[in-house]
Amino acid sequence: MTKVGNEVLRQLTADLEKGPFVTIMLNTHVAHQDVEKDQIKFKNFAKEAKKRFEKKYPEKEWKKIQDKIDVLLADASFWRSGTKSVAVFVTPEETLVHRLNIEVDDQYYVGDLPYLLALIKNSQFNYTYYLLALNRDSMKLYFVDNKEIHEVDLPAGAPIDVKTALGDELTGGSLNYSSQGSQIGSKEGIAYHGVNAKDEEVEIDWVNYYQAVDAFFKDEFQNDANYPLYLYALPENQTMFKKYAKTPYYQAGAAISGSPAQLDIKAIKEDLDEIVTTLSQTEIASYQKLLDKKFVDQLPDVVLAAKEGRISHLFIATSNLVDGFGEDPDTEYDRRQVLNNLAADVVKNSGEVFVLDQKDAPDEKSLTAILRY
Repeated sequence: MTKVGNEVLRQLTADLEKGPFVTIMLNTHVAHQDVEKDQIKFKNFAKEAKKRFEKKYPEKEWKKIQDKIDVLLADASFWRSGTKSVAVFVTPEETLVHRLNIEVDDQYYVGDLPYLLALIKNSQFNYTYYLLALNRDSMKLYFVDNKEIHEVDLPAGAPIDVKTALGDELTGGSLNYSSQGSQIGSKEGIAYHGVNAKDEEVEIDWVNYYQAVDAFFKDEFQNDANYPLYLYALPENQTMFKKYAKTPYYQAGAAISGSPAQLDIKAIKEDLDEIVTTLSQTEIASYQKLLDKKFVDQLPDVVLAAKEGRISHLFIATSNLVDGFGEDPDTEYDRRQVLNNLAADVVKNSGEVFVLDQKDAPDEKSLTAILRY
C-alpha cells in the first residue's frame, strides 16, 4: 500500500467511534461541462445519503453533515483537481478528502464506519518508491507515490553527472597503460587486454561514476522509510549498476528498460506501468503461497476470526461488491456493510486487507482469511 493510502487508512481507523460516516466516491473531471455534471452527481448522492442517514440514525441531526457538503460544493478548487476520482468521508465533526488515481464506482455509503473497501482497492498494486533515471554519465531521481511522480531535489554535490561525481578523477591521461593494453593503477583493479585505450578510459569512468552514484545512496541519501529504489535505464546500464551496487535501497527485481536521457517527467510517468506490472505479478504470486498456511473461507468463520484478531491477511474479491444501487439497495448495503466491518476489524488488529479482482485472489476464492493461529 502507498504512503498516502496507509496514512489515510490509519486516520480513518484511528477512532471508529466518531461516526456516523457518510462516504461519497466520485470520478472527477476538469472540463467545465463535466465538472458541472460531477457537482450535480455529488449533490444527488448527498440527497440520497440524507434519506438513508435519517432512516438509519433518526436520533441524529443531518445538518452538520449537510453544512460540510455545502462547503465542498461551493469550493471551486475542490472541483479542479487533476486526479481521476475522489473519496470524501464526512462526519458531524470533520471532513476528510482523499484523492484517488483509479476509476471508481460512483457511489455513496452511510454507516457507523467509513467505507474502507474502495480506499483499500485504490492502494492495491499502487506502490511507493524512488525511480533512478540513470544514463552512463548522468542521473535524475524521482519519487513515486499514489501513482504521482515528482522529481527529487538532490543536495549540492550529489553525483548528478560524471563531472560532478569524479571531477579530477576523470580518466584521460591520469592513468597509465602498459604497451599490451592492460590497465595499470585502476582503483577497481580491472584489467583490459588488446582494446583501444580510449575505450578503456570511457569504461573506467562509467564504472567509477556508477560507484559514486551507489555510494551516494548508500552513505548520504536520506531514506528513513526505506522505500525501494528502481532503475529506469538501458539494459547494459542496469547490468553495470547491478554489478557494483551496494546500497540496500536498490532492488533489481523491477525496472524500466530504455533510455531516460531525453525524456521529461510526463514521458517518464507514462512508462511507470512497467514497474507496476512486474511488482503486481510478484505480489499476486506471493498471495497464492499464503494458502499453505491455515485459512478459512466461509463468511461466518471469517467474521469470528476477524473479531478475535486472528486474521493476518484478508482477501475480498470485487465480485462480492455489487455495482450501483439495484432493485434491493438495502440488501446491497447489508452485504457491503458486513465486508466493510470485516476490513475494519482486520485493520484494527494490524492485519492486511486486499480487495482484488477474483482472478488475482488466492485460488480465485471470493473470500479468504489467512490465520495467524
